[in-house]
Amino acid sequence: MRLLKWYKILSILVLLVFAESCSRDKVDTHSLNEPKFDSLDYWIKLSKEKSSSDVERITSVNRAYAFLQRSDDTIKHKYLSDVAYIYFELKDSSQFKKVNKEALLLALKLKDTLSIADINWSYADFYNKQENYSRAYYYYDLAYKHFLQKNADYEIGRMLYAMSYIKGRYRDYSGSEILNIKAIERFRRINNYKYLYTSYNHLAVLQNDIDEYDRSLFYHEKALDYLDKVENKSSLISTSFNNIGSVYLQKKQYEEALEYFNKALKNAMTLEDSARIIDNIAYSKFLSNDTTNITSIENSLKAALAIRDSLDNKSGIIVSKKHLAEFYLAKEDTLTALSFVESANELAKNIKNNRDYLTTLKLLAKIDKARTDYYLNAYINYEDSLKNVERQIQNKFTRIAFETDDYIEETRRLSQQKVWISLASMCLILILLLLFYIRVQKSKNEKLVLEGEQQRANEQVYLLTLKQQSKLEEERIKERNRISEELHDGILGRLFGTRMGLGFLNFKGDNQTLEQHKLFLDELQDIEKEIREVSHKLHRNFESSQINFETILYKLLEKNSEIGGFQYQLEIQDGFSWIQINEIIKVNLYRIIQESIQNVIKHAKAKNVNVIFKQKDDWLELRIVDDGVGFNNKKNKRGIGLKNIHSRVKKLGGHIEIKSEVNNGTEIMMNIPVKTM
Repeated sequence: MRLLKWYKILSILVLLVFAESCSRDKVDTHSLNEPKFDSLDYWIKLSKEKSSSDVERITSVNRAYAFLQRSDDTIKHKYLSDVAYIYFELKDSSQFKKVNKEALLLALKLKDTLSIADINWSYADFYNKQENYSRAYYYYDLAYKHFLQKNADYEIGRMLYAMSYIKGRYRDYSGSEILNIKAIERFRRINNYKYLYTSYNHLAVLQNDIDEYDRSLFYHEKALDYLDKVENKSSLISTSFNNIGSVYLQKKQYEEALEYFNKALKNAMTLEDSARIIDNIAYSKFLSNDTTNITSIENSLKAALAIRDSLDNKSGIIVSKKHLAEFYLAKEDTLTALSFVESANELAKNIKNNRDYLTTLKLLAKIDKARTDYYLNAYINYEDSLKNVERQIQNKFTRIAFETDDYIEETRRLSQQKVWISLASMCLILILLLLFYIRVQKSKNEKLVLEGEQQRANEQVYLLTLKQQSKLEEERIKERNRISEELHDGILGRLFGTRMGLGFLNFKGDNQTLEQHKLFLDELQDIEKEIREVSHKLHRNFESSQINFETILYKLLEKNSEIGGFQYQLEIQDGFSWIQINEIIKVNLYRIIQESIQNVIKHAKAKNVNVIFKQKDDWLELRIVDDGVGFNNKKNKRGIGLKNIHSRVKKLGGHIEIKSEVNNGTEIMMNIPVKTM
């Protein structure tokens, strides 16, 4: 049979650890290093000062809450939960409930999951402190659900641990252990050594309650391993050593128990801890039948009771009086023993300490022989009623757990549904994008085909224009030759005959008249020379295509130089003849020069542009040089203009090279094989 009389010792120790773990400090997400005087941050900071009196803190938090009443929802949302928790710390229950409810409604309105979870956590801590554990469990579970949506490991671990502790109080050991292990998994993910220690310590206490002493010691060792990695661990060390000592006490290994109780006493940080450990040391010596220190044991048990009485530690007082009753019973001082156990029984009943009430009833049956049957019946009836209550509460926890599992499953299902909806939406979007892309590409292709056809049509028109101009030029040349022949053979001949006739006439007269006659003859001879020169010039055989294509190029450069504000120069190698150049090549050369000049106008900002033609063997060389801003030829992607130039040169079977540097202009050089007409 379990030693229930020791359960309270261990539960008090766990309660201390749990109280420390549940009294969290809210994270202040606002910069309060240098708050402005008489501001919201200023009053909140003052209300959190633990060194201030409760009256001062209440005044400050009331000022902060008054500020919030005049603020919009975004400001309230940041601060309301903090203000509510400060009221909770100051034990102002009504104001805590009012402000926390206001914070919850606002968080629900804004659909802030983390805030909803945090506010429910505050409710849970409030009811836990009031020892309304079923209500506390409900809010811890509610907070857990919301933290689970955000996968907040630390907060999820804290909620699981809190629910595990409450289940342990109602002897649902398996349920408590399961939740505790889940909490450990969360704390391991984030390497939170403090709460790993707390969880393993609680796990050890649970094992002790079900008489698994060796496993309890194993978990205590694990807890101490994590405690080594925690800062400010003095008080926790004392608690762990005391718990380990209690396990050895349960195992009746009193020497080991005393060893750990003495270690705990050395590390005790509070008077209450010291009283508990002193009582445990004295009780261990008593159980070990240490008859040499009877007086010392009695004095120590009374000293522990006196300390607990001064601190009004009712649970501790009950434990001390039970131990003293057992001590005096062993000394056969029945009256004194009965006095202590009756007092402990009454106190346990008043504070509704069920376990200690049962252990004192059992002890009364042992001490008061005359009423043994009465106390045993009372013990059995109360234990049965207590089991029924605990079973009902366990069932309630099970229902909450079931609802939680159902909620998790629904969340998972909705999440999966959301994933499928997202995937379907993405697929639909991709299909629409693909269709749009195909349509755009089709439109581009149609446009390119249309542009290609238009370009070919333009080239055909240009070729026809060139041929027409060539025919016109040939006719003009023929007409010039005819006029030249007419001048040379007709007019010049007749003029020569007239001059010769006048020269043979025998004029008589004075010297002035003869001199005038001679001057007229010389003038006629000069006129003959001029007519002969004009005739020769007109008769020169100009190449129509050469005159025509160069003229077109000059007009192109002249027109664009006015638009782009640059000086141009067209250089054609001496002896270069356009007659052997295919008309298709001419068309493409014109387009290449046109495209290059457009790039100069758009991008280069050049002041001078040179277009140079040279011919070497069967290759025509074209160079287009400007002194513009240039570009990094290695990094810059080719624009549509340069791509068109490359395409035309490639189509003509030539090759092209582009040289350019930033601020050093650009040179386009190409070589094209010459095709005869």
